[in-house]
Amino acid sequence: MEKTLHVPYIADLDFLNTDAIFNRLESSGERHTIEEINWKDRFPYHPLTTFTIAHSDRYIYINFFVRCNYLRAVNFENNTPVDEDSCVGLFVETPGDGNYLSFFINCIGTINAAKCKDGNILEQVSDDKIARISVLPSCGKRPFEEIEGLFTWDILAAIPMEVLGIEYKGEPLELKGNFYKCATGTSQPHFVSWSPIHSANPDFYHPESFGKIVLD
Repeated sequence: MEKTLHVPYIADLDFLNTDAIFNRLESSGERHTIEEINWKDRFPYHPLTTFTIAHSDRYIYINFFVRCNYLRAVNFENNTPVDEDSCVGLFVETPGDGNYLSFFINCIGTINAAKCKDGNILEQVSDDKIARISVLPSCGKRPFEEIEGLFTWDILAAIPMEVLGIEYKGEPLELKGNFYKCATGTSQPHFVSWSPIHSANPDFYHPESFGKIVLD
């Protein structure tokens, strides 16, 4: 069964400070858990991961929250392999052309973004476009090697709809996509998703696994 996510409209999000955005997402956003362990026999680790999401007229706001045992943030430049670090992700299908955009964000806010089709990366998103995505990481922005312990961290991101190639016109807008938690270069590598992925090998580039995302 295809998963469906309804993203609530909160008109004043663009005009709030960071603390107020957190509070509004907490009180009025839609919260889901990323808990599909797709390759359980090889990668059984499942860090607690949730995301809370809402949208305004111009942005999609999403706050990822993670509790994990290992923390790593080696990559600090855009479009480097941040999926090797402690990382969350969002893929969104671009309406009309069968392409989708992939966004991986590590725990210090470094972004790897690409335009994709089927299971292939067509091209990386430019630094100029990535710079329009506002990201606030609770871990700060300085890179560090892997550390072991019990950690909680979050990423608040505001993604312009223009970067996604969409426009909200006050009526429900249906997209497709998926949300992820991964850390392939840590001592506990994992590939966890919101909507389940049915494939033999662990990767996230499977648009047939996308769920429905409705901007209400």
